[in-house]
Amino acid sequence: YAQQHYPFENVSQFDAKFPAEFIAEGVDQTRGWFYTLLVLATALFDKPPYKNLIVTGLVLAADGKKMSKRLKNYPDPTQVMDKYGADSLRLYLIDSPVVRADTLRFKEEGVKDVLKDVLLPWFNAYRFLVQNIIRLDKEDGIKFVYNENNPVLSNNVMDKWILSYTHTLINFVKVEMAAYRLYTVVPRLLQFIENLTNWYVRLNRSRLRGEVDLEECQASVQSLFSVLFTMIRLMAPFTPFITEMMYQNLYQSIDSSMIKGASDSIHYMMLPNYDPKMVDQEIERRVSVMQAVIETGRVLRDRNTLPIKYPLKEVVLVDADPATLT
Repeated sequence: YAQQHYPFENVSQFDAKFPAEFIAEGVDQTRGWFYTLLVLATALFDKPPYKNLIVTGLVLAADGKKMSKRLKNYPDPTQVMDKYGADSLRLYLIDSPVVRADTLRFKEEGVKDVLKDVLLPWFNAYRFLVQNIIRLDKEDGIKFVYNENNPVLSNNVMDKWILSYTHTLINFVKVEMAAYRLYTVVPRLLQFIENLTNWYVRLNRSRLRGEVDLEECQASVQSLFSVLFTMIRLMAPFTPFITEMMYQNLYQSIDSSMIKGASDSIHYMMLPNYDPKMVDQEIERRVSVMQAVIETGRVLRDRNTLPIKYPLKEVVLVDADPATLT
């Protein structure tokens, strides 16, 4: 209140912004800033000073003790970012107990795992797409141009699945972020990257490379471009650097009429729109069942020390739900 010299001036500006949409601080401020703001606002205005309260936990050293310059029981943050990238560190922290107001024992290996298991596979999917866009131009004389407003729909089941899954994700992110539930959003985004890289791209490599036929190649490239372009807009607030790098390259293949003056940076663009017509829950269910069967098969092979290279004579699926077996 004193910052705006309220109520002696700036009354209209203060009234327009009070109560605040949200405030954020560490859990140690529960009896400090949070409490003081609440008491003052209740006494002065008879209402809370904020609509949403985001509380973060404390980051401790790997040994569970408080980070200390004297003890030097934590790695230099600058060196961690130089080694693994700022995006890896950001994802490690916002996909940790800290966003649920719990404590985190900071381990450098965790940042390394984010780079290895999330960012590098995601980057490889992006690079694979770019390589095939270039190949289409050089080998087939087709210059790929993407326009989200005029999508080319594919009849391929896996294309339909990843596009449906993408729009389901868009809706989920918008709903959860509107409710300030960051702790539910990031795990879902990371799961999406897993499904994109380890399922869609792996199962469609031959189509993307043009080894099936040209029509299938164009459909798969269109689908993958759409998904990646959507993904970098959703991930931009969380991983601003890798998404900007990807956008600056993908921008060259985007129809200029679609950008509407936001071409300078991914961070000038709005979040993608959710289209319920693109969602096919039945296809998502069927692919989810397929994934469960394959993953269960891998577990059983490991238990029986049976390498994947050896084919099985028979696989028997048992489930209480008849829809699973159709």
